[in-house]
Amino acid sequence: MRVTKPIFILLVAFVAGVMVPAPAPAQVSVGIGIGIHVGPPALPVYAQPVCPGVGYLWTPGYWAYGPDGYFWVPGTWVLAPTPGYLWTPGYWGWGGGGYFWHAGYWGPHVGFYGGINYGFGYVGTGFYGGQWIGGSYHYNTAVTNVNTTVVNNTYNTTLVNNTTTVNRTSYNGGTGGVTAQPTAAEQATANEPHLAPTAVQAQHQQAAGTNRAMLASENHGTPAVAATPKPGAFSGPGVVAAHPVAATANGTKTAAMQNDRPPSARTSNSTSGTTAPNASSNSTTSTTPGNTANTSHPNTSKTNSHPKNSNPKPKAPSHPAEPHGGRGR
Repeated sequence: MRVTKPIFILLVAFVAGVMVPAPAPAQVSVGIGIGIHVGPPALPVYAQPVCPGVGYLWTPGYWAYGPDGYFWVPGTWVLAPTPGYLWTPGYWGWGGGGYFWHAGYWGPHVGFYGGINYGFGYVGTGFYGGQWIGGSYHYNTAVTNVNTTVVNNTYNTTLVNNTTTVNRTSYNGGTGGVTAQPTAAEQATANEPHLAPTAVQAQHQQAAGTNRAMLASENHGTPAVAATPKPGAFSGPGVVAAHPVAATANGTKTAAMQNDRPPSARTSNSTSGTTAPNASSNSTTSTTPGNTANTSHPNTSKTNSHPKNSNPKPKAPSHPAEPHGGRGR
């Protein structure tokens, strides 16, 4: 599509500004950018690279927009800017005659991300991929690719799939978009302290934006670099390509096509039939599979097995300390 020069200049300014944080982390509000009249492509299908080490959190891949149209920003593992913080992915949402980018952010809880099923614990609402316990991040091996001989802070909570289709739609609202709306708890999360994407996240997007192979017009929705083990690592060991997918209408596919998908990405955009999302707070409780999400907060921890750690589990406060400043097998 063509964008008029004034809007294009504003768009470039938005992409450059919203994704480049100050040298020291600063609290930010959720950003909304320039509207685009054509929605992004469906989310690619890809495996998750192995977690590179303790403390890395998964950030799903997404479609960004640049001078030549939509381009894919690979999913990658990123160190949290402060202990206790989780990543809320950004999303495209329809409103005011266009699709607007709602920027992702770090915060004590996972907020609303458009109902988009990014996979790997991000099933559309809340987060099931891991949780902070006693200042250490623990990984749910049911939905994340972790080498447990290297990373000992793990647990296993399987997500139950009661659906037969998976929606790969990458935007909220508009024609064919996801229809999810934020819950009261997710709205409250929007008012919590947030941190902007880190400098390495900004650099990761900028590197993708300068690589023509990432353009949707070039890769037709199947990028050769769909996910990376660390930000900016677009070649070498651990880089993962997207899989070709026989899609049905509106970016959905049948359960029979799900063999290369993680349990989290085999779940619908609804939390029905899954365990509750995991928490950013340093606490853990247990429940049986099939319970709905905790109504007091979208990612309050509920697991059906206890995290394991080589060290005794410390006493857990109810919330982390206040800060000082995309899919697999």
